[in-house]
Amino acid sequence: MSSKRKIGILFGQENTFPQAFVDRVNEKQSDFPAEFVRIEQVEQSVPTDYAVIIDRISQDVPFYKAFLKNAALTGTAVVNNPFWWSADEKFFNNALAVQLGVSVPKTILLPSKERPDDTNHNSFRNLANMNWDGIFEHIGFPAFMKPHAGGGWKSVYKVDNPEQMFRAYDETGQLVMLYQEAIDFTDYFRCYCIGGKDVRIMPYEPRNPHHLRYASEMKTTGDAGKKLLKTMEDYVLKLNHGLGYDFNTVEFAVRDGIPIAIDFCNPAPDADIHSVGQENFDWVVEAAANMAIDRARKNVAGKDNLTWGTFVRGSIGGPAPKPEKPEPKAEKGPKAEKEPKEKPVTAEKPAPTEKPAKGTKGPKAAEPAEKPTPKAKKGK
Repeated sequence: MSSKRKIGILFGQENTFPQAFVDRVNEKQSDFPAEFVRIEQVEQSVPTDYAVIIDRISQDVPFYKAFLKNAALTGTAVVNNPFWWSADEKFFNNALAVQLGVSVPKTILLPSKERPDDTNHNSFRNLANMNWDGIFEHIGFPAFMKPHAGGGWKSVYKVDNPEQMFRAYDETGQLVMLYQEAIDFTDYFRCYCIGGKDVRIMPYEPRNPHHLRYASEMKTTGDAGKKLLKTMEDYVLKLNHGLGYDFNTVEFAVRDGIPIAIDFCNPAPDADIHSVGQENFDWVVEAAANMAIDRARKNVAGKDNLTWGTFVRGSIGGPAPKPEKPEPKAEKGPKAEKEPKEKPVTAEKPAPTEKPAKGTKGPKAAEPAEKPTPKAKKGK
């Protein structure tokens, strides 16, 4: 058993999940007291008192990210792995999903509209003008444009034609963007995955106001519904084993009965009771508490206690860990019932009601020689 005796949670502005997590861990056992992480001094290669730290904020606080890497180096099991989280981004996620056999939208990576600081035109000698006609032909309209790294529904645009796309692109500054096909979906889901084995599938409506997005019901019914639930669970586990996340969500848009993974780089996912609802909140608190306690008991002092995905392990030639078999099957939010099917609706993630303020435009990283005039063809 580990000589480290605490389980900690590192968090920022959220209020409901951290306290509930601490309370539940302490209710379930006393070997590893749970508390809010307290940082007074961070010295290189000096261990913390924590066997496990649940990280909910380091994506916004670089000091915390450096603290967590030092803690991980000295034996703390940090959830999620801070080294992988620093390296990961959404475009790579999509590329890996293709390799894993999980359906994703057609996606193109776009260079930042404005040059990064401390660069000039010579920094981009390898970058040709974008083939906009080819991009629009491949992706079709409508389409979505969003940052290749980041989240929180920031800088997300829905565009219906080339003119709208270029106007939106002008506002993105130094952000590297994804340009992605919109999915006409009949069902949409958000799925928790905790510890690489516990899955909670939740109907989700991304077009609703934030506090009502979980106020949705599954539309697919009967045997098709059962098959859909099983496929999504398999995909959730496959993606998280590949990426190595212990605490993540995966979103699926269902088109023609096929779940298409829309967003699955959410290592600090929403867990607020006021948005996810009481039942989903209780589930994620319990699953996170169980996972943290298990990781604390398995902690080996001074060793690497992080989770590494099969992609990284395979890349370095080490054996990929066999996924743990789920204990009792994880509870799923919806049950498939026999009801008439509803007609598809056309939408994906909504564009935010307020677009970010336009930054001062500087020289561009790459621009078309001229904007295309031919009509954009719709995607198939």
